[in-house]
Amino acid sequence: MKEHPITRWHGMLARRDPRELESWLDEDAIFFSPVVHTPQRGRALVSLYLSAAFQVLFNDSFRYVREIIGPNDALLEFEVNLDGTVVNGVDLIKWNDAGKVVEF
Repeated sequence: MKEHPITRWHGMLARRDPRELESWLDEDAIFFSPVVHTPQRGRALVSLYLSAAFQVLFNDSFRYVREIIGPNDALLEFEVNLDGTVVNGVDLIKWNDAGKVVEF
């Protein structure tokens, strides 16, 4: 049985290692960002944005405070302290039947 997409995500975060992103993402993955107002399309570009998030967001204070997981999508609410400012946000993740992430 293949590893659940959210289990894989948590593993990448625990290791702080974005090298698995390319194999986790579908070739046609789309990244929606509250900062970049147009969807970013394609595995390479989505991987680039998520790799940057590993550098900016995933420090020792980062934690998920709530998860709602469905058959092919999940909402992961997080909190992180960035230079004294507590940021609360959500990751909305959708995957296909092959377990590849198609939207983040």
